[in-house]
Amino acid sequence: MSSLNKGLGKVEVTLKWDPSPLGEPDIDLDIIAGTYSAADPYGDPVYLVHFDSRSPDGTITLNRDSRTGQGFGVDEAMTLEFERISEEYARVVVGVAIQQREERRTFGHVPHTAARISEGVNELAAYDFGDVAGATASTIAEFRRDEAGVWEFRENVRGFDEDPDAFGRLMGRRPV
Repeated sequence: MSSLNKGLGKVEVTLKWDPSPLGEPDIDLDIIAGTYSAADPYGDPVYLVHFDSRSPDGTITLNRDSRTGQGFGVDEAMTLEFERISEEYARVVVGVAIQQREERRTFGHVPHTAARISEGVNELAAYDFGDVAGATASTIAEFRRDEAGVWEFRENVRGFDEDPDAFGRLMGRRPV
């Protein structure tokens, strides 16, 4: 079946936060994308894209990675090129995890956290993580391929109390 709907093309996910106060340990947030197969769209991710990685086919790339939140504007940025993602994939879930080092940190501990999802100049969603302030990780977006093969965006803010490794395994599972 074909569709006249063009669907999503190139999407950017950005993340920013304020650095920790002087003398306190750095706060490190990471954007993570999980890609799921059409055969098992709620199973384990086929691959994850996060700091120091990109998708095997180059369609999902982490362009900017901060370990401190220092700098002007965006601290992390990820590009997803949906028009190039293979038909063997049906879902991509994007989330944010807080690195847990010296002490447990939740989004409520991270000042001025904000994520933005956009396609070109069109903002698809913006989040401040207030709804998941007690979580250490959160999904923020779900992208699904419909029956016609067109990629669609769905808001998906869901908090987790997991470290980044466990979050990467669980982020695409159906809510219980």
